[in-house]
Amino acid sequence: MDVLIVNLCKGFAGFLKFYIVACTLQIYLTWFANINKYDQPFSTLNKLTNPYMRIFRGILPPLLSFDLSPLMAFGLLTFLIDIFSNVTFSFS
Repeated sequence: MDVLIVNLCKGFAGFLKFYIVACTLQIYLTWFANINKYDQPFSTLNKLTNPYMRIFRGILPPLLSFDLSPLMAFGLLTFLIDIFSNVTFSFS
């Protein structure tokens, strides 16, 4: 049973690593105004990442017109990855 939990936690950490890459791509794509975010594959990327990123919008005010909310989003994802990657059980 413990091995199953460890494998599930490590699998979830792998998914979170993928999700960080997806969020990073989404942020990079906002820099290019000529990309239509309603075309594929960009609309799928929007649907995947925007609900999570919207949670953090408005918590921090913009600083010199820069949105700092992705920093909090990436911080939480990194924290969760560290927790789920370092799951260890004592088998005593």
